[in-house]
Amino acid sequence: MSGTSLDGIDLALVTFNYDGQWAFNINEAVTVPYSKEWLIELKNLINHSKETLYEIDERYTKYLANIVGSFIADNSIENIDAICSHGHTALHQPENELTYQIGNLPKLAELLKRTVVCDFRAQDVEFKGQGAPLVPIGDQLLFEEYEYCINLGGFANVSTTIDSKRIAFDICPMNIVLNKYVSTLGLTYDDKGRIASQGMVHLKLLGKLNALQFYKQTFPKSLGLEWVNEVIFPLIDGFNLPIKDVLRTFVEHIAIQISNVINEKENASTLMTGGGVYNDFLMKRVEALSNNEIIIPTKDIIEFKEALIFGFLGILKLRGENNCLSSVTGATKDHSSGKVFSFNI
Repeated sequence: MSGTSLDGIDLALVTFNYDGQWAFNINEAVTVPYSKEWLIELKNLINHSKETLYEIDERYTKYLANIVGSFIADNSIENIDAICSHGHTALHQPENELTYQIGNLPKLAELLKRTVVCDFRAQDVEFKGQGAPLVPIGDQLLFEEYEYCINLGGFANVSTTIDSKRIAFDICPMNIVLNKYVSTLGLTYDDKGRIASQGMVHLKLLGKLNALQFYKQTFPKSLGLEWVNEVIFPLIDGFNLPIKDVLRTFVEHIAIQISNVINEKENASTLMTGGGVYNDFLMKRVEALSNNEIIIPTKDIIEFKEALIFGFLGILKLRGENNCLSSVTGATKDHSSGKVFSFNI
């Protein structure tokens, strides 16, 4: 799994068991940081032609195979039912019936000599869905005890059940914005939100952010880097603020948008995962604005829940069971999404 925050490639060895309900165990997990060259390459994916993306896809698939192969060797893993790959999103424009994740080529199965399940988003977009988010089926079947499941990554997204249907959507941009601005200070992220905590909220910018049309839309809805580049960055840059004030204002924006969502239900438990959980200042602002119980799980769930669930999507695909919910993505029907590239050792 590789997300928009570009923390690196998340790998997890997971065992799933089904006995009337699903259970799992994360046996090993690691995040492999990107090299400086790949960071630059991935940040600029949306600026390339399709032909260039195909070439990058070839290289990235080989790179991914090397990373996965090393993980298998380092942990002496022998019994593998499948390698389930999200890859990395290069383009996501569901309104144009377009989504493209690199690292999902048949070559991955050839290089690793293993069965690969991958490319989970494309079919949903073909069925007129958003192709995202895909994690909610895992939330529903693996974390059913929580009213809300929120992931704080490049974007903040949520899943919950309303009227017996699982729904989910992107809440707002998050680390994709915070990390960009803190990078101008020579940092990769704002450790524990310390810099943001020293800034001042710029009320006019905050008002304009909260007034964006996206927040008035009903679900299903999803966000991509293209929208952030076109809408968020120009809006923030127009105010020419000190970085600490940009970070403080955007943290407040994130906290407001999250609390607006989870305050829809009273006395609800909210599971928080993703790298944003380590932003102590952001978490304090969410707790201050929320009426509900905020639950932070163990480190392996915080950091590897998405990798865990994309593994789960692959297992559901291999079992021929639905892993993509129309109530979440807006597709014309529930379906079993993804491609299977078989390889017999």
